[in-house]
Amino acid sequence: MCALLVPPVTGSAGDPATPGAGPSETSRLADIYEDVDSPLRRSAFEDIVRERVLDADYPCVAAKSVLNRDHATVRVYRSLGDPASAHRMVQDLSAFARERLDAPPADDAGPHVFFSFIAGFDMPEADLGEEGFEARLWRHLQLMHEADRERCNTWDESVSRDPHSAKFSFSIAGHAFFVIGMHPNASRIARRMPVPVLVFNPHRQFEDLREAGKYTVLQRAIRERDVALQGSVNPMMAEHGHGLEARQYSGRAVPDDWQCPFSASGGHARRKDGGA
Repeated sequence: MCALLVPPVTGSAGDPATPGAGPSETSRLADIYEDVDSPLRRSAFEDIVRERVLDADYPCVAAKSVLNRDHATVRVYRSLGDPASAHRMVQDLSAFARERLDAPPADDAGPHVFFSFIAGFDMPEADLGEEGFEARLWRHLQLMHEADRERCNTWDESVSRDPHSAKFSFSIAGHAFFVIGMHPNASRIARRMPVPVLVFNPHRQFEDLREAGKYTVLQRAIRERDVALQGSVNPMMAEHGHGLEARQYSGRAVPDDWQCPFSASGGHARRKDGGA
């Protein structure tokens, strides 16, 4: 899913239509709430994600590639911000890292392969606006970090653990991830999903694109498609490696004086180059 676009709450009358939305969506969503992590529930959620992202107007071509090549790992959890859900998600994301990132690439994988971990959650008791969703997102990431520490995992040495650093990226199981929050009330069309969603994109995928000289081309294509869909480029999106990554996670247009509520344990991680 797309970290270059990361679009931001409302769905009110007059907004452009959400790509892929259909009249049968409500009935299909009912299947999601029956059993927390049943195959049926995962399948119903994945169908909704595919319908959104594979819509012709959806801007992120990288996200389309992930789904078309079956490179998305999809899981469903009880609640965003719930400790039990966060702990189980760390287990699942750690398994994703072992299977997708630590394992040698398949012979037919080809260059610049994208993988994403996509987590869906039950709707909260009350409808969340952008600030409410943002608060739950950061509470969930904090809980995940604490669970990751309990598993004796270390922070990815290639990035900073300080969310106010331009070198920050969220880390689980020793791997850095760019996190994308999506929810029903997002003001950016490409950030809208009928249930809360967190997408984890491995950080190194974007470093690989930059080293190959392909990042700028992909970024330009996504931004042009985003303008065609919404009429403007997401103001919170910075070029990879520039600006504060943490400001982009929730999709909300945060003010200049925004302070990230996340705090990583143990101070700044030491990087291989000796920086923080």
